[in-house]
Amino acid sequence: MTDTLNNKKVVLSDATRKKVWWRHQFLQGSWNYERMQNGGWAFSMIPAIKELYTKKEDQVEALKRHLEFYNTHPYVSSPVMGVTLAMEEEKANGTAIDDAAIQGVKVGMMGPLAGVGDPVFWFTLRPILGALGASMALTGSLVGPLIFFIAWNAIRMIFEWKTQEMGYKAGNQITKDLSGGLLGRITLMASILGMFIIGALVQRWVSIKFALDVAKVTQQPGSYIDWAALPAGAEGIQQALKQFSAIGPTALDQVKVTTLQQNLDSLIPGLVPLLLTLGICKLLKKNVSPITIILALFAIGIVAKYFHIM
Repeated sequence: MTDTLNNKKVVLSDATRKKVWWRHQFLQGSWNYERMQNGGWAFSMIPAIKELYTKKEDQVEALKRHLEFYNTHPYVSSPVMGVTLAMEEEKANGTAIDDAAIQGVKVGMMGPLAGVGDPVFWFTLRPILGALGASMALTGSLVGPLIFFIAWNAIRMIFEWKTQEMGYKAGNQITKDLSGGLLGRITLMASILGMFIIGALVQRWVSIKFALDVAKVTQQPGSYIDWAALPAGAEGIQQALKQFSAIGPTALDQVKVTTLQQNLDSLIPGLVPLLLTLGICKLLKKNVSPITIILALFAIGIVAKYFHIM
């Protein structure tokens, strides 16, 4: 809280922000399946928490709120850290910022930024530097791997420091307009954008394939390829390809099999992955442990595979 003796506002020093930036390099150090990067995030926040809060109970409370779920690309996490530092600074100085607002901004920002980090760092910058270093290493030069190592770490560390400072300055502007509802609008917009991206990724990352057959129909002659009647050699292959092109995938077998997955895909593609995702979100809201959900999914998957359901 604000120092009531001399009425001085608590401000995070450059040295403390640099300590946070350095600790943030190890964001993935205690990654876990329940809350993912929360341990690394809380570890990064400790220097700031110690400087902002002098009372032990305030420090404990601050550390607890930063042990909530957090996960994004480790390099683009820095602007989120900067905004969070600014909000914690204002909270320590008596501004009415509740824990939900801080967590809401973190969650709202981490989703959109996660989609930026992969294409910029993993798919662009790293391959370019790797190709440069590899081409020099192939000539026998030791400079190649050194260039890759030094350039890669220098670029990402400078980027993280600059974006953390940018987030810190932006966070100060956000918290100055709390009465105007700017924080609430930013939180809402970030949350909507984050949920939109997460929803779009459900179809890509969540996959459920049912193996159950719902119908088997013997097709009439001419509706399938009669493999025994095909001539030998290239002529037979040519006829088979023509029939397959004219009839479609059902031409491969005399018995046409319709699976449950085909019916679901024709009804609403991606319906089951979406329902599974929503069901897990519902369980998490009811405080069901993520570890319990993961173990349950493992068990369901093994049983379904054994009985040829999936």
